[in-house]
Amino acid sequence: HTDLTERLDYEKELAVILGKDALNVKEADVADYIFGYTIANDVSARDVQTKIDTQWARGKSFDSFCPLGPAAVTGIDPEHLHIQTRLNGKVMQDSTTDMLIFGIRRLVSFISHNMTLLPGTVILTGTPEGVGFKRNPPVFLQEGDIIEIDVENIGILKGSVLVFDRGYYSEAM
Repeated sequence: HTDLTERLDYEKELAVILGKDALNVKEADVADYIFGYTIANDVSARDVQTKIDTQWARGKSFDSFCPLGPAAVTGIDPEHLHIQTRLNGKVMQDSTTDMLIFGIRRLVSFISHNMTLLPGTVILTGTPEGVGFKRNPPVFLQEGDIIEIDVENIGILKGSVLVFDRGYYSEAM
């Protein structure tokens, strides 16, 4: 428990890293703009996100939220990757990237028609079912929890949840 959130949640996501300026990119050309891929944990303070604010930005933006890693990988097909989240060893999310509502090419193209994407821009692609606040009963991250996000051909982003005076912290391991 902290003063910032009592409902800390995880969201496993494939992250796309842009390699060059992208503006008004056609879906067919998206691969030419991508540097590589990594793993993201889109950590969310659900109580801030849904009860305190009606906009999600603050509930996803506290210090230490959204750890990335373990590496940026190039030369993989991102459309059919197995992706899994484990909380303290228990599988919480298990899916493939071909189940995304919007494919990677569509996401990058759409966003590039609204703003210029610069080299190094990271785009999170979405999370499948199994996030903590949607479970019955809900499951929220607690101090000492170990969260692992495993993406085929990329690796495992592993972190532990620490509590400190500014909120929760997910420390990469």
